[in-house]
Amino acid sequence: MADNQQNTAGSLSRAFSRPVRAMSRMLSSPAPAVPAVQPAVGSSIVDCALYVDGVRQPGEWHYAEALHAARRHRSGFVWIGLKEPHADEMSAIAETFELHELAVEDAVTSKQRPKVERYGEMIFVTMRTARYVEHDELTDTSEVVETGDVLMFIGEHFIITVRHGDASRLAPVRSGLEQRREVLARGPWAVAYAVADSVVDTLVEVATGIEEDVAAVEDQVFTPSRTTGTNRIQRVYQLKRELMEFKRAVLPLQRPLAGLATGQFTEVPDEIRRYFRDVNDHLARAVEQVLYLDDVINSVLQARLAQVSVDQNNDMRKIAAWAAIAAVWTAIAGIYGMNFEFMPETKWVFGYPGVMALIVAISAGLYRAFRRSGWL
Repeated sequence: MADNQQNTAGSLSRAFSRPVRAMSRMLSSPAPAVPAVQPAVGSSIVDCALYVDGVRQPGEWHYAEALHAARRHRSGFVWIGLKEPHADEMSAIAETFELHELAVEDAVTSKQRPKVERYGEMIFVTMRTARYVEHDELTDTSEVVETGDVLMFIGEHFIITVRHGDASRLAPVRSGLEQRREVLARGPWAVAYAVADSVVDTLVEVATGIEEDVAAVEDQVFTPSRTTGTNRIQRVYQLKRELMEFKRAVLPLQRPLAGLATGQFTEVPDEIRRYFRDVNDHLARAVEQVLYLDDVINSVLQARLAQVSVDQNNDMRKIAAWAAIAAVWTAIAGIYGMNFEFMPETKWVFGYPGVMALIVAISAGLYRAFRRSGWL
C-alpha cells in the first residue's frame, strides 16, 4: 500500500513538473534589456525574427529579447538564421538557448553527415545540401555539384538554422513561409519542414542536371571524334567523382528524414508529419535518380574502357600487318646482301627488276589478304 502511494506521488510530481517549469520561466524576472539593433558587422546572424500565430512581429530583435518575448505566448517562437557562425558567437547563442555542447560543436564545423539527434527537449537536425553548377561544356576539371550543410536546432519556442556554403539559401524559404500564415502558425517544426522541403527539391533539380551531363558524356563516348580516348575517360571520371559527392548528400538523408516522417520523434506534430512524408517521397525520387545515374555512368565507363581496348587491338593488328609486309623487303634484301659469288640471277640483266617485281607482288598479295581479314 505504501509503495502504491509512493508511485502515485511520483507520477503526480512528474506530471506537474513540466507546467511548473514553464510557469516559472513566464513569471521569472524579465531578461536584461537588450537594445534592438542590427547584427554587428561581421556577425553570422542573417536574420532574427519573432513569430506569434504565424505572423512576424514588427521591429528588429536581439535573439535573447526575442526568446523572452516568445515564451510569453503559447504560439510564439523565434527563428534565427546563421551563416557559417564563429565559435565565440555560437557559444553566446548556445548559452542563451541552452544548446548542447556537442550539437554546437557540429554546427560550427561543416561537412556533417545527415542525422537527427535528441538532446533533452531539443532536436538537432543536420542535412547536406547540393547545388548544380552551370557549365557550357563538361571538361576534365568541371565542377558539377557544389555541396554545403544546413543544421537546425529545434526547441519548443525557437528554431535556429545554420548554413554552411551557398548550396541552399534559406531567405526564399523564410519569405515563402511568411506568406503561408496557416503553416507558419504551427511553430518551429513548420519551419523545419519548409527547410527540409527546400533542400530536397534542390537535390531533385541537381539530379536532373546531372542526368543531362550523363547523356552528354554518353554521346561523346559513342560518337566518333578527334578527341583522344584518354580525354574522354577523364571526363567520365570527373563526372563520376561529382556524382559520388552528390550521393554523399542524398543517400544518408533517407534514414533521418524517414524518422521525422514516421513518428519516431514524438515532438513532430501530426499535421507536420504529413508534410515530412511528402518531402520523404521527393527524396525517394532523388535517390532513385542517383542510383540510376550511377549505374549508367558505370556502364559508360566500362563501355569506354572496352572501346579503348578494342582500339588498341586494332592498332596492334595494323602495326603487325605493316610489319609483315616490311619483312618481305627486309628478307629479300638481306639474302641478296650476303654478297656470295654464286647466287642465282646475280649475273642476269633483268635480275634487279625481277626481284623488285617479286617484292612488290608479294607485298601486294599480303596487303590484299590483310585488308580482306580486317587487319588493314
